[in-house]
Amino acid sequence: MKALRQLLRQKRLNIDSSDRLKFAKQLLSQAQNIANFTNGQKIAIYLPNNGEIDTKYLQEFLKNQEISTYLPVLDDKSLNFAKIGENFRNNQYGILEPVSTEVISAEQLDILFMPLVGFDKNKNRIGMGGGYYDRTLAFKKEQKMVKKPMLIGLAFDCQQVEKLDVQDWDVPLDAIITPSQIL
Repeated sequence: MKALRQLLRQKRLNIDSSDRLKFAKQLLSQAQNIANFTNGQKIAIYLPNNGEIDTKYLQEFLKNQEISTYLPVLDDKSLNFAKIGENFRNNQYGILEPVSTEVISAEQLDILFMPLVGFDKNKNRIGMGGGYYDRTLAFKKEQKMVKKPMLIGLAFDCQQVEKLDVQDWDVPLDAIITPSQIL
């Protein structure tokens, strides 16, 4: 898994800047095709790190629609979500996190857009390897009837693999969006 993770991270790092911009724009229109965005929703996105597909157009759209937007913040071995404000700080991995007074749990979100290192057609994902999202979202596996938040992975097409080995703790996604497809 470590070798696969490294290969896929390198593939996404190899995408040139003009393609990155084009793909980020396509991502927004794909998200608008499957997510029913409404005022009053609480939606989490991420700031791209290590070559991840950029969410800037999605973030801009949500802001213009006056939809409450949150970013993940580390909380020991899992994540909470802080409302995007003006002030940020680097976490232990050098990833920007909002310094915010409003912090909520994943259970309070309507939609969670998350980054991927790799994915397959069955909507399984591999991340960076820390397990933060899986620990945070474990309640979705334990309580099968829980519908929220809708879990949507965002990736480049080159990050798709034929089949991923799934572990007991892996939380499957509801959808995966790439610039060219919606799974």
